[in-house]
Parts: sequence; C-alpha cells; structure tokens
Amino acid sequence: MNRRNFVTSMLTFAAGLSVTSRAGGQNQAISPDLVKLADSKSFKVFNRNVSSLSDKGKKGVHLDESPGDGVAYLEGIEFGNGTIEFDVRGKDVPQQSFVGLAFHGLDGTTYDAIYFRPFNFRAEDPARRIRAVQYISHPTYTWQKLRAEQPGRYEQPVNPVPDPNDWFHVRVVVASPQVRVFVNEGKEPSLVVNQLSDRKKGRVGLWVGNNSSGDFANLRIVPA
Repeated sequence: MNRRNFVTSMLTFAAGLSVTSRAGGQNQAISPDLVKLADSKSFKVFNRNVSSLSDKGKKGVHLDESPGDGVAYLEGIEFGNGTIEFDVRGKDVPQQSFVGLAFHGLDGTTYDAIYFRPFNFRAEDPARRIRAVQYISHPTYTWQKLRAEQPGRYEQPVNPVPDPNDWFHVRVVVASPQVRVFVNEGKEPSLVVNQLSDRKKGRVGLWVGNNSSGDFANLRIVPA
C-alpha cells in the first residue's frame, strides 16, 4: 500500500467510512457510516444537533430544527468532482422543510448547496411547484438574490415527484462548473446549473435550512 492509500485508509477508519475501489483503484466509493459518526460525535456541525436514527429499514441521522441554516460536515473528506448520492426525508409543512447537501464547503457559512422544498413537491399552485429543488452558493448567492435576479434559473420542479413526507433518493453529479441533480429513478436531471463560486473542492455535508429538520441515510461519495 502506498503512502497516499495508507493515509486515506487511516482517515476513513477514523471517520467511520468504508471505501470500495472501482476501475482498478482509479475511483473509490466512500460510504460513511452515518450512525457511527453521529454516535461518536464525529461530524463537524454548525448550528444543529445530530442524532442517529433507524426508520423503515434505513439507518442514518437526524438534524434537528433550529432558526438559521445548519450543516453537518464529514471529517477527513475533500471532494472536487464526482457523484454524491443519498436518501433524504423532509416534511410537507410550508416554510419548515429545506433539506439537502452542501459541497465545496469551507465552514458554516461558505459552501455551495443543493436542497429541496418537499412542501412544494405537490403544491396546487404551479408557482410553488417550480420551486422544488434549489441551488445556492453562500454567502453571496442566496436563494433570495438568485430568485430576484435570475428567476427560474437556479430552482426547478422535481421529476418524478416524490411523496413530500417520505424518503426519496438524490444523485448530485458535479463536473465543475456544471452540477446536475437527479431524483429517484429519473433519467433526466431535475436541475442543471453552473456553479457560481470559484471553489473547485471542499467539504461535503448534510444541510438543512431555516427552521427545518431533516433525515439522511445511505450517503455515498464517488470522486471522479
């Protein structure tokens, strides 16, 4: 084992991660044990509390509700391009369910993120349905700024439409600067954007928005 792989193995062991080599070791799929990370308080958490959960056959974590945005970063992982997949669950409560993923992050206020508004998934108002999945790049490009200056470019409807109160699967493909977001078994992306930040790599974290909690499971990271 070379030094780089040895360091990777030590980081993943310490962080409760499993690594699967692909394509002759060119790519490594990282599958964090979210329960272990929560129980050992190994996340780097900003403005939230993280606890483990087991529900409907899924083992993962819960981020609690609090004013302001919150993020729980994985330690020992720096992500550039690649694919991030996870299961997530919010709730059908207007303005109280914003759940997603932060990437290319620095801290609790600087990151890019993809997040969902489950309460808009099946809204009768078409103006709400087109605001189901959102890209942001904090601290500069908030959803308010993007909606005001470039309406409809960084938020879109979700297809296929999940149950807003149940688990759904997300696949985020980052090929900087392009980001594509797929939901459940959708063959076409629900959202395609170009990143607004100049960061090419950074932390990966579970993200929830203002006054929102969220459940997460089956996180898998495959670097390009």
